[in-house]
Amino acid sequence: MTATLVAKGLSGGYAARTLFEGLDLTVAPGDVIGLVGVNGAGKSTLLRLLAGVDEPLAGTVSLSPRDAFVGWLPQEHERVEGETVAGYIGRRTGCAEATAVMDATAAALGDPDAGDAAADRYSVALDRWLAAGAADLEDRIPAVLADLGLEVGTDVDGVGPDSLMTALSGGQAARVGLAALLLSRFDVVLLDEPTNDLDLDGLDRLEQFVRGLRGGVVLVSHDREFLGRAVTAVLELDLAQNSHRLFGGGYDSYLEERAVARQHKRDAYDEFAATKADLVSRARTQREWSSQGVRNAMKKNPDNDKIRRRAASESSEKQAQKVRQMESRIARLDEVEEPRKEWQLEFTIGAAPRSSAVVATLADATFTQGDFTLGPVSLQVDGGDRIGITGPNGAGKSTLLRALLGKQAPTTGTASLGSAVAIGEIDQARAAFTGDQPLADAFEALVPEYTTAEVRTLLAKFGLKADHVARAASALSPGERTRAGLALLQARGVNVLVLDEPTNHLDLAAIEQLEQALESYEGTLLLVTHDRRMLDTVRLDRQWRVEAGRVTER
Repeated sequence: MTATLVAKGLSGGYAARTLFEGLDLTVAPGDVIGLVGVNGAGKSTLLRLLAGVDEPLAGTVSLSPRDAFVGWLPQEHERVEGETVAGYIGRRTGCAEATAVMDATAAALGDPDAGDAAADRYSVALDRWLAAGAADLEDRIPAVLADLGLEVGTDVDGVGPDSLMTALSGGQAARVGLAALLLSRFDVVLLDEPTNDLDLDGLDRLEQFVRGLRGGVVLVSHDREFLGRAVTAVLELDLAQNSHRLFGGGYDSYLEERAVARQHKRDAYDEFAATKADLVSRARTQREWSSQGVRNAMKKNPDNDKIRRRAASESSEKQAQKVRQMESRIARLDEVEEPRKEWQLEFTIGAAPRSSAVVATLADATFTQGDFTLGPVSLQVDGGDRIGITGPNGAGKSTLLRALLGKQAPTTGTASLGSAVAIGEIDQARAAFTGDQPLADAFEALVPEYTTAEVRTLLAKFGLKADHVARAASALSPGERTRAGLALLQARGVNVLVLDEPTNHLDLAAIEQLEQALESYEGTLLLVTHDRRMLDTVRLDRQWRVEAGRVTER
């Protein structure tokens, strides 16, 4: 069915902190609204409120019709132990819940005392079960998995409906997540970071799916190209200004309009501040003249000449009147609040002395992991190379990185790492900060030359304040762990920088700052990313494509 979701006067936050308030939003059929803002601005909070998962601090969320099927697909980083691919898809599409409710209402029909109310509840549950697509979900799953290259007997380990989610690679799990979305039948769709971990083919399929939906969509994504291609409007949660605004048009239009709006605000404040400063200065001058006039009159008129004293008094009163006029003009000025400066992730990548001329070499090398084999491959990375690495999920990109860095021994052939190589790495799993140790302690152990105070100061520059550094590293969000990894790159000197999907979980402002840091970085760079704008923006001199265990240079 076609459905409209309406939020009025919505306020959301947690504990004693309000992230946004007075928010109005209408999501009509065909709308694709991109939700943007820095990490912590309340994007996921807003999606939870729209989905009815959490209660707002104020305001209301309503649906028309009231029984419309709203699908909320949150970020998921933990896979449920023992859950199969079919079970995961059933849970993510809402079919499992719809089936459980229908079964419960059907069982209640057997109660002779249930009456007509039980029949009504069963009828509603049956309608929801059918609307969710649960009736034929089991039949539809194999075809969609096959279309995504995940059917039993393929080259990617044979993923089927009965495969355990915990046994899948990150790329395979991302494709199963995409399958769940493609199999869903929601009237309104709420998506939280659906682009994370998807390869270029997956991103293209997601884009086609979103653009082809008849219902409304609200989504959070940090993939700028996807936003540019898919969204019809942008809702910005501006944490710095404590404001929110809906921008019509696509993402690129939003960037232009936002820049103009921010410049107008800055110009308005600058004009107000300059006018006020001028009036205050003139009032101060008038007061000084008035005071000086009284003192001069006293000096020049020691006698009791009434006429001269009256003239001096009138002159002083005129000056005082001018002061009052200036003060009145200042009071009548329309106050313009100064735009608050946004927090920005400003950092550089620490440099180490140059490495050897040859950083890494693979000679006719193969690397076997389970049923997957990378190679044979012969490659050489020279000092100062800037290499972009692309390819489908599961093709062997992460295996190639481990091979080049000496983390995985070749099954056949040879692999060697150059001398004086200082490696800085942000891996796809953000594994540097995953233990139970507090973040500050885990970070300090990796840079023992830093004092505790220096560690906390550095982490604070990356938006990791007192409440973050005392928490277990594993309790941090993926975005927070990514920022901790970037802080580590600044603290350590590196001459070989390895970034595996660095934009996952970073907000848009931080991604742009990372691109700027990469521009000034002079060492060797190995960049694995599916972020199409990053590939266009970052300066690269070599391009490798990894597919089905083979590496080709373009």
